[in-house]
Amino acid sequence: MYPTVLSFHSFVRWLVLISLLFAIFRAYRGWLGQKQFSAFDNSVRHWTATIAHIQLMLGLTLYFISPIVSYFLNHFKEAVHQRELRFFGMEHSLMMLTGIMVLTIGSAKAKRKETDKDKFKTMAVWFTIGLLIILSSIPWAFWPLVSRPYFRGF
Repeated sequence: MYPTVLSFHSFVRWLVLISLLFAIFRAYRGWLGQKQFSAFDNSVRHWTATIAHIQLMLGLTLYFISPIVSYFLNHFKEAVHQRELRFFGMEHSLMMLTGIMVLTIGSAKAKRKETDKDKFKTMAVWFTIGLLIILSSIPWAFWPLVSRPYFRGF
């Protein structure tokens, strides 16, 4: 089960990033171009948050079945001093949870704004902050201490 969930989690991260970048593009375009907040823009807002929540559920599942996290939790005093174990046992999960919370708050706030400009602005600001938090905590292949492949096979 663990390898399957890990593969899905690895794949869905790309959906999160693509949808988030597209939503941010639409938000800045609408805000700065003074566009009308269309049903399509609302769908982009909604589906971006939904995809992020799916990724969160996959991540939480991984957290509870991961041998890395299990070792981290059971050997906390030693594991907290090991970069890779600390990253996956604490840093990655907390930062991703924070990033998705920021996206969720931004989505909810944008949905409730009265004017189109405010909807786009709220979405642009909150989603950009969420993206930066998420980008800072992805175990990119180029990171020397916690690197993971860009794509995992099933």
